[in-house]
Amino acid sequence: MKKVITRIIALSVLAISLQEFNAQKLVVNREVETTADGKMLLGHQLKDQFTKEPYADWYQKEFNEYALDQKAVSELRKDKFNSYNLIVFMGTWCEDSHRDFPRLMKILDELKYPDSRLTIIAVNRKKESPTGDEVKYNIQKVPTIIVEKYGKEIGRIIEMPTTGYIERDLVEILKKDDRSVIKEIFKKEN
Repeated sequence: MKKVITRIIALSVLAISLQEFNAQKLVVNREVETTADGKMLLGHQLKDQFTKEPYADWYQKEFNEYALDQKAVSELRKDKFNSYNLIVFMGTWCEDSHRDFPRLMKILDELKYPDSRLTIIAVNRKKESPTGDEVKYNIQKVPTIIVEKYGKEIGRIIEMPTTGYIERDLVEILKKDDRSVIKEIFKKEN
C-alpha cells in the first residue's frame, strides 16, 4: 500500500511540475535599458517592434532605400521560399544588423513571407539572448540568418551576404538544398 501511495504522490508532483513548466510563457518584444547603449531589444521579437522608436530611425531608412534584386526575388518565389523557416539573430546595437535586417524584412515583405515561419531573436553585445537560443544555433556574429526545412538547417548568412545581396545569397542556399533534406530524412528511415 505504501508503494501505491508513494507512486501516486510522485506522479502528482510530476504532473504539477509539468503544468508549471508548460505555463511558462515566452516573453516577446522584451526591451531593456543599458548604460552603454540605451534601449535595446532582447530575445524573441515581432517585426513591428522595429517600426517603433528608437529603432524606427535606422529600420525605416534602410527598408525604404533598399533596391531589391527583382530577379533574385523571382527566383525565391519560384523556389517556394515561403515554405522554408527563417531564424534571424540580430542586435539593435549592431551596424551590420541596422543594414541587413531591414533589407531582409523588405525581401520578406515583397515575398509575402508568412510571419509564422519567421523567428527574430535580438541579442546583446555578448551575443546572448534570455532563452539561450544562440547556443543551440552556435551564433558567433550578427546578423545571422538561418534557413531551415523540416527542422534541419540548410544554410545561413553570417554577418554580411557573400554576394552583397541577401536575396542572392538566399537563392544560393536554396540551390544547395537540392532535395538534400529529403534524402537525409529517407536515410534516417532505412
